[in-house]
Amino acid sequence: MLCKRRRTRTICLSLACIAIFLHLFLALLSLSIYHQPCDSPPMTKVHTSNHLPCALSKPAGASPGAAQEDASNKEGSNEGKGRVLTASASPGVHGRIGHNVDNGNRVEPWESGLEKLKALFEHPLYNLPRPPISEEDVLLKVKPKVKAVGESSQMWISASREDYEGEQWNSSSSTHPPWLSFHLGISRWQLYGQRDPSVEAVMQQLATERIVSAVQKPGGTQLKLVMSYPNYGQAMLKPMKQERDDETNYNLYYFSDLERHNAEIAAFHLDRILGYRRVPPVVGRLVDVIKEIKDITTDRKLAKTFFTSPVGNVCFYGQCSYYCSTEHAVCGRPKKLEVSLAVMLPDLSLATRRSWRSPWRRSYSRSKKANWETDPNYCSSVKQIAPYNKGTRLVDFMDMVILDYLMSNMDRHHYETFEKFGNNTFLLHLDNGRGFGRHSKDEPSILAPLKQCCRLRRSTWLRLVLLSLPQYRLSDVVRASLSRDPLHKVAPLLSELHLAALDRRLKTVLETVGHCRKQRSDGGAGGEVFFDDMDTFSR
Repeated sequence: MLCKRRRTRTICLSLACIAIFLHLFLALLSLSIYHQPCDSPPMTKVHTSNHLPCALSKPAGASPGAAQEDASNKEGSNEGKGRVLTASASPGVHGRIGHNVDNGNRVEPWESGLEKLKALFEHPLYNLPRPPISEEDVLLKVKPKVKAVGESSQMWISASREDYEGEQWNSSSSTHPPWLSFHLGISRWQLYGQRDPSVEAVMQQLATERIVSAVQKPGGTQLKLVMSYPNYGQAMLKPMKQERDDETNYNLYYFSDLERHNAEIAAFHLDRILGYRRVPPVVGRLVDVIKEIKDITTDRKLAKTFFTSPVGNVCFYGQCSYYCSTEHAVCGRPKKLEVSLAVMLPDLSLATRRSWRSPWRRSYSRSKKANWETDPNYCSSVKQIAPYNKGTRLVDFMDMVILDYLMSNMDRHHYETFEKFGNNTFLLHLDNGRGFGRHSKDEPSILAPLKQCCRLRRSTWLRLVLLSLPQYRLSDVVRASLSRDPLHKVAPLLSELHLAALDRRLKTVLETVGHCRKQRSDGGAGGEVFFDDMDTFSR
């Protein structure tokens, strides 16, 4: 009640910020990483120091008590089979607990990781006070129908088509299917809230509900299907095309790489852990190529591409620009196929989206370089052009850059926003299938926008520092989050090598920001590195 009064909002924000900084300070102090090997006084506030914590220059060590944890291989509980688990649910894992052979650190049990994940989402940085969302800040709303005889004034009645449910939806949220609740929860600032129950519900639907239709999505360079459910929900399917541990061939250009279903799943989890919430919910599923695609498709062009391989596996390849041929066919084992399923965003007729060409788009040429690759002052020209010359668009773009660098995605040539919100809104982080292709090599050019502009949200910086600490280590919470996906029982969605790469790349991001801060401090010009967005949460 106190925070609702205008006069005390500033006080509430100050208390929230103090709690955040105190929490970080105590965590760092308890782990003895506030000693002074760098000949600098200990920091009391993360965001006021001109240098990175000395401990961030070293890989995060094992969490306290890790040496006492049981290192023996053991099978997890089988309770989670067939359902998507929440952070507070029992782990229900099916993988073995092993060791991280890359850096000598023990791989923590899934249960311990889930505790870290739960603690992370309960941290003040993930629960900053936000202002009430106005009607103009909501993407969609229930629109009353003209009253007809014998009908409610606010009733949606679905058509009675075969295989589809004859549901009646009205203005009451209790009648909405999960996908509709998710759509109605999209706002100007994010796709879903930190504690939005519709996210888990829609993921549960995608993973378990009966599929009634499968058609190919037109356009694009690779095969994608649109799957429909009895309650009229839809999902974008991307099939498994290569093994999880297969690295991208070093002789291939970034635009020749295949998309990965596990990269789409991992990108959703990583985006949520970073606190962005700009990737639509994605879940893994084992589908029957015959019963859940071939037998129910109404797409004649797709149906004609099915065949049986020499070893008896059912395959298909569809029609697309580049990778739709018998040489690039998608095959079941013999009929079961791993796929990612991403909930579809609202139809363009209801919520139009604008596509923006990335200022740091690659040349997509084997011989030419883009302007940003040769001009060290490229960012100065970008900041003079709308919409990067005002508002939050530039720092929103930097959030996307960090996401792409962590998962090594070099294919971000465009991004989208909802037109209703104009330029004052978040960026949609779509099409992440070319991430997580290489774990043994980090691509520094992805960080070029951050290096050139030296601009970042303060809230993003604080969360990155938090994820570098052992008790919230990025690799541990990502591993734990992915362990809740249904495909985890087949095999971990990211190998330990990819998880180790996340920690390594996070360290590079922090060092890059630290270098920016030192540059601005030594040079005495160029403006602040951090965009102070903390006060916006109390408005």
